[in-house]
Amino acid sequence: MENPGNFRLVFGISFLYCLLYLSLGFNPVDNYLIDCGSFKNRSIGVREFVADNTNTSSHTLSTPEHIFANSSSNSISLYYDSTLYQTARIFNGPSHYSFSIKEQGRHWIRLHFFPFVFQKYDMSKAKFSVSAQNFSLTREPQSGNVSVVKEYCLNITSNNLVLSFIPDSKSFAFINALEVLSIPENVVPEEAKTVDRKGDKKSLRELALETVARVDMGNSTVLPQNDTLWRLWVSDDSYLIDKNLGSFVSNVSAVNFTGGLVTEDVAPASVYGTATRFILDDPNLNANLTWSFDVDPGFDYAVRLHFCDIVSNSTQQGVFLQIFINTHSAGHLDLGSQTSHVLGAPYFMDVYTRASASRKLNVSVGSSNIANFPSVILNGLEIMKINNDKGRLDVSEVVPSRTSKTTLIVGVAVGLFVFVVLAALVFLFCQRRRRRKPDSGGRGQNIPMTGSVYSNGTARFPFIELVEATDNFSENLVIGVGGFGKVYKGVLRDETEVAVKRGTPQSSQGLVEFRTEIEMLSQFRHRHLVSLIGYCDENNEMIIIYEYMENGTLKNHLYG
Repeated sequence: MENPGNFRLVFGISFLYCLLYLSLGFNPVDNYLIDCGSFKNRSIGVREFVADNTNTSSHTLSTPEHIFANSSSNSISLYYDSTLYQTARIFNGPSHYSFSIKEQGRHWIRLHFFPFVFQKYDMSKAKFSVSAQNFSLTREPQSGNVSVVKEYCLNITSNNLVLSFIPDSKSFAFINALEVLSIPENVVPEEAKTVDRKGDKKSLRELALETVARVDMGNSTVLPQNDTLWRLWVSDDSYLIDKNLGSFVSNVSAVNFTGGLVTEDVAPASVYGTATRFILDDPNLNANLTWSFDVDPGFDYAVRLHFCDIVSNSTQQGVFLQIFINTHSAGHLDLGSQTSHVLGAPYFMDVYTRASASRKLNVSVGSSNIANFPSVILNGLEIMKINNDKGRLDVSEVVPSRTSKTTLIVGVAVGLFVFVVLAALVFLFCQRRRRRKPDSGGRGQNIPMTGSVYSNGTARFPFIELVEATDNFSENLVIGVGGFGKVYKGVLRDETEVAVKRGTPQSSQGLVEFRTEIEMLSQFRHRHLVSLIGYCDENNEMIIIYEYMENGTLKNHLYG
């Protein structure tokens, strides 16, 4: 049995080493840590959150009434010190924190919320908004009886930052703790490559960002006290779609920061030293590791992917893979070339994806069709929401209430009924007029194969647009195969998801069948029939574009 004294000695030395390491890390010029509603300072690890019961020369609070709330019950926080959530400031009118900024540039703003009941104030029912620098950050951020930390990144270009809490009418606002700190370069992307065929660079310098997800691959969690910038990296296990496909690996000692542009401020060694990967035993296998995240529709997102080869050795091939954001290819990565073939050297990649109507954002890494490498790997991932053109990061203004949803549904139903009735009357009227006209030439009318858009709504697409929509007809996007050819999932330039059926020279169907299908589907519209969107006949291609049925086919539902 081990000597308990030796165990305590080893533990004490390890703890002191950890404190020393973090104390020698990044020291922000602006570093405001406020324990809201507290009358005394509170130490959280090596950091000290100061009481906000008095104003100082560097930060002030303007509020119509000073209400200090406290709770004797233990707050529920999985990752942060629970004592930070035992006090709160309550604002019954517009209130403003003002901070003196010594170093202009990117700053983090972290807002800590934990609702509890204090006297007549039930914080779980508080309705309010928080804004800074003309950006609306959040509305009603609390969630049940657990703590919530909202993290934002703003480029501050003045000597003063004002953080405003605005209660709704007949409600109030609250905050348990807040952080305002400057951050070093490279921690947040200044620009990112757009996820499209052009691959343009999108500047993020003047935009506000909200952290949606910060994930450590390898089924590992990195707590704030183990990060030089006090970030939380949660495990990827709950986001990984196919847990049987990937395996978790850990080799922190293999991480080599020397000589590279990536430092531990970008991500700690405990992030780069763990990974989720899969090994391609069959070179013909085409598979991806995919993680799925909940996002707010209608916003652009910046995605940072962290890579580090901690599994290869000098005699093995390295890492060469392809990256996908949803169904769009974000390019190929030869990790060895990017790190000068230094094993264990960290690398990160920033991409930018435009707004869509989807509430999911999928990030995938998989084998590349350019080169066959046996290992596919990802070490860490960060997703940041970007403010919209109104300067907002919150979404509550566009989310209707239950009553308004019901009204909307009823209104839509009535409108559809009226539309269907009118369409039926117009259809019958046109049919009667058509029967009265003599047939000219005795042949049916063919769909013209030139032009762009026809009176029946069927569009003629240029071939290059379909190449972009399907990532050059990538095999990763094949969703069906038939006698006519393959069917691909695609995304048009307006973010419309479509099914693209492309005929092949070996197809059992020819030009006659191609024209007939277009003509037939152009004339029939029904909610039980897949809708025809358009076609392409450039360069002797026979391509038909349908609406994408995200729930699959009737055959799949009937027979699995």
